[in-house]
Amino acid sequence: MIGVRMPEAQDRDFGRFAGSELASDIEFLLARARAIGTSRANNRFASLKLKARSYAVLSLAASGLNPTQKELSQFLQLDASQIVAITDELTELGLVRREAAKTDRRINVIIATEAGQKTYAQAKELAEKSEVDSLQMLSVDEKTKLREILAKIAF
Repeated sequence: MIGVRMPEAQDRDFGRFAGSELASDIEFLLARARAIGTSRANNRFASLKLKARSYAVLSLAASGLNPTQKELSQFLQLDASQIVAITDELTELGLVRREAAKTDRRINVIIATEAGQKTYAQAKELAEKSEVDSLQMLSVDEKTKLREILAKIAF
């Protein structure tokens, strides 16, 4: 509805489900935490016409690592068609360009444009604010430990 803010999942009282069997399932907890964080990030990124997935692609494009679309697909765990669509959107916004790889001219790498670098800097600040919101209930030590644990799982 226009003009009516729909409450985000974390705004609702789901405390009555906290004691459920599902609420102790690690995969569910990770998925729920991710969904809440993604929703927060998407809300912040909207002013830049980005979403969490396009932010991730833009971040890697701005990193200087010259990722290929295949690498983006594999690293971000997205279907190749999703990467193509996200890259197309970012290209239309003037934030990235496809460029032939120096090692194999048949392969495209995704590079952030100057506008993309500027937008990425703005988006990174928004992502950091979103992270602060999502993790506000954790101590500094807990945040550090969470980052270590998630990195161990992811890599």
